[in-house]
Amino acid sequence: MSNAVVKVNGSQATLPTVLGQGPARIPTGGKIRAGIKVLTAKAAAHPDARAIYERGVAEGDSFVQIEQALTTALPQLKSPLVPKNVSWFTVRGQDFSNPEIARQILEAHSEDRGDGIKRLYRFPVVFPSDFWQVVMPHELAAWGAAEKHYWSEYSLDGRVRYCKQHATVPFDDTGKRVIRLFGGRKTMLRAQSGGLCDPESCREYQRRQCNLTGRFLFFIPGIRSISAFELHTNSFYAMNMAIQKFETLSFLRGGRISGFLDSQRTPFYLTKKRMEVARIDEQGRAVRVPQWIIDLEAPVDVTALIRHNEDEGPVIVQARQAVQVLEGARGLDNGAAAATANPMSPATEPVDSQPDDQADGKEIAVKGPTFEQVSDRARSYGIDKTQYEAYADQRWGRGWRLNAFGRQHAYDELERYRNDPKGYLDKIDCAMQGRR
Repeated sequence: MSNAVVKVNGSQATLPTVLGQGPARIPTGGKIRAGIKVLTAKAAAHPDARAIYERGVAEGDSFVQIEQALTTALPQLKSPLVPKNVSWFTVRGQDFSNPEIARQILEAHSEDRGDGIKRLYRFPVVFPSDFWQVVMPHELAAWGAAEKHYWSEYSLDGRVRYCKQHATVPFDDTGKRVIRLFGGRKTMLRAQSGGLCDPESCREYQRRQCNLTGRFLFFIPGIRSISAFELHTNSFYAMNMAIQKFETLSFLRGGRISGFLDSQRTPFYLTKKRMEVARIDEQGRAVRVPQWIIDLEAPVDVTALIRHNEDEGPVIVQARQAVQVLEGARGLDNGAAAATANPMSPATEPVDSQPDDQADGKEIAVKGPTFEQVSDRARSYGIDKTQYEAYADQRWGRGWRLNAFGRQHAYDELERYRNDPKGYLDKIDCAMQGRR
């Protein structure tokens, strides 16, 4: 059950209520789906199955309804539908509390790309929170036929990932009557592995019964709805790429990802991009397969963001530092690379100051961690120094090591993974594979 959280001046202050305290949840009023389902080869061989499938698609039925109709009419077919990866999104009236909204979305943003059928390939979105963890919630979860059996959940400090499950419903003293619960079913740590979530030693994960699942929560400009919309994804690549873009835009905008991106009312866009993604086959070999992956676009003019931030006073310092981090410091190719040769030397420690056009001319020193401290932290995770620097250069631009704000950003990312170094190494491997 979700509980109210009151947010005051950017900070969260919880007020006591009968429902208790907990993180606020964003209500949703409709789902946009990332893929479709098609008949299996066996089912497609039945004319009746093809007719039921085509009729259901034409009438806008959900794939659950179509599958139920197929199994009712042709009980000999087991699991007659399979997922199919496509380049467009599926929008159906039955997936929305108000079916008219689905029609409005398609009318506003669908397009014909040469096959005579208008589909939703790309659409604008704005996010309702500045925390990507809120607008892209995700977890490892094992589902049964009707409910979630196990799921991952982090501790309040974000340092430990637990495996949770529903607690057994208690009975009264007679053992015959279930105790009436207030606030819904209780949760508890799963007994195995001390309640810790460790995919590599988890029976359900290794059997593919527990998988990564997530969703984007957003509003669509021009579509009137007090509830947000959601787009589910199970793709590690899609979520990882989105996190990088969220963090980059937050970096440039002083911590903000919500609302429009600039004064020109530029939104994010959700679309799909065909990529070759790496996976491990049953023989333990790395293979690459083509997939349509959800892609979060931010078609914003970075210089416009900087000009906008200049009007906000001190934020200009962070904005210009962000540009150095993302694009690489100019001085790196002009002899400043010597700063990385002996990063502990005070003589080579860069001092970031306000730009020359600031009237007071005061210097703002932003020391942050040294390049060597960042490298040592990465090495303590078992990450090769050359590999980490290549990853960081790709992620933030070569100027990150010369820029105190950039080094702090790199150090903060390492800090977030201090209890999951294996997960961080996987993230680096994924990012570098996408580069090749």
